[in-house]
Amino acid sequence: MMNKHSLRDMKREATASALADASFSLALEKGLDGFVVEDVVQRAGYSRRTFANHYSCKEEAVAMAAVIFKGADEVAEWIGDINESMSPLDILYHLMKLQLTGNHFVKLRQLVSLSKQSPTLEPYILSALRTLQITAQETLNELSRGRYPAGYTHLLVGAVYGAVLPLLDGGLNVLLPGERAAETSDAVTFDHYLDTMFGYLRNGF
Repeated sequence: MMNKHSLRDMKREATASALADASFSLALEKGLDGFVVEDVVQRAGYSRRTFANHYSCKEEAVAMAAVIFKGADEVAEWIGDINESMSPLDILYHLMKLQLTGNHFVKLRQLVSLSKQSPTLEPYILSALRTLQITAQETLNELSRGRYPAGYTHLLVGAVYGAVLPLLDGGLNVLLPGERAAETSDAVTFDHYLDTMFGYLRNGF
């Protein structure tokens, strides 16, 4: 049976997610300068005090909406079934496949586009992406149970997240999940890119 602490955490996470989603939607509709926190709380159905308990400003809430992962339960179930012999590299490969869905990528790209119009978003985007990276690193550390040298997971996670960033700003011609290529396009699929990237990490450059 779920304890009160777990229920409290779930409620807090749901509130944070609702406020972030409302902020993100308003930013897409009106631009970052076209709304205020009062508009966010009215749309989400919460008070300004509740907003302040979760976010320092609307920019932080907008950024967090694009990195909040909706498939956490699926990931938690997969982690529970992991074979202890699986390497950190293979664990991270599967985590990336589970997390980086088409919908998630679309929101991340929209966030990058918003930041080009409103540079005040940039530090919050970096902070949110850093949070994702730290979470992945902590997961690998826990699952590897000290079987690898100190710094190994730092290097591995940093390399993988660094390779994903060019997909968000269009620096690489990669089709995201759910996208279709034009007939004249030389784009590669995300799965192909991911397999190539992890192939380099396994075998060297």
